[in-house]
Amino acid sequence: MKKVINNFTKKVGHKIKVERTKKDLTQEELAYAANISRSSMGLIERGESSPTVETVKLIADALEIDVYKLFIFD
Repeated sequence: MKKVINNFTKKVGHKIKVERTKKDLTQEELAYAANISRSSMGLIERGESSPTVETVKLIADALEIDVYKLFIFD
């Protein structure tokens, strides 16, 4: 079960990174806009930290996208 959760966390983190780069934002810029630390943003994007639902919402808002789009994996 842990491996499945870890894989999902990595997918969400990768998706956040993809959306951030589409907006031409640095990790620091996105972290500031989402009101989280840059180090936390790095951990989330690398899939080393699983963000809370509230944090995912803050990130989606900062990216100006709907939350569900962070859960659509290609």
